Amino acid sequence: MNKLALFDCDGTLVDSQANICAAVEQAFALHGIAIPERAAIRRIVGLSLVEAMRGLLPGADDAQHRAMAEDYKLAFQRMRATGALADEPLFDGMIAMLDRLDADGWVFGVATGKSDRGLAHVLDLHGIKARFVTLQTADRHPSKPHPSMIETAMAEAGSSPETTVMIGDTSYDIVMGRNAGTRTVGVSWGYHPAEELLACGAHAVAAEVADLPGLMVG
Repeated sequence: MNKLALFDCDGTLVDSQANICAAVEQAFALHGIAIPERAAIRRIVGLSLVEAMRGLLPGADDAQHRAMAEDYKLAFQRMRATGALADEPLFDGMIAMLDRLDADGWVFGVATGKSDRGLAHVLDLHGIKARFVTLQTADRHPSKPHPSMIETAMAEAGSSPETTVMIGDTSYDIVMGRNAGTRTVGVSWGYHPAEELLACGAHAVAAEVADLPGLMVG
């Protein structure tokens, strides 16, 4: 069985919060609804869009959640088309860390609440798409923490729960990994605090990107 390092994207591989917050704010403004605090927006990063809107606006009905999810997508597309997207840099040390895991025999995948298009854009921007043998997005799966993304990634990568590690910055990532029976490693540079990641079952939490290789096995 291959050893699969399965990464979340936003808040784990790349710092994309500026664009996510801006797109949410535009969607809420379009509907004339009070714009959430950015701290609240950061809490829902990682969920599929309809689930994210449900989390931000629990009193609305399903139709409105879906409409706002579509308006979020359109806002993101407008920002991309007009050059208004902010940089979405890789977190410092990410390439060196991937090189180290590669040398240790790991294969890589992504499990993200992004769309196929959004994920491809980010990975192509940084020239790292070819590193990943499996890419799982919200376009083809239930929202995290359902284990569907991980189960499909393992099948495509030729790995098993015993040889897979889910790496992410939110409780949704950790619970998804636990639901799939994998090892789970949280990262402290994303959207949910380390103590929350540990409380929901993370086997370990990396304080820095360079710490990840040492936490991949128990």
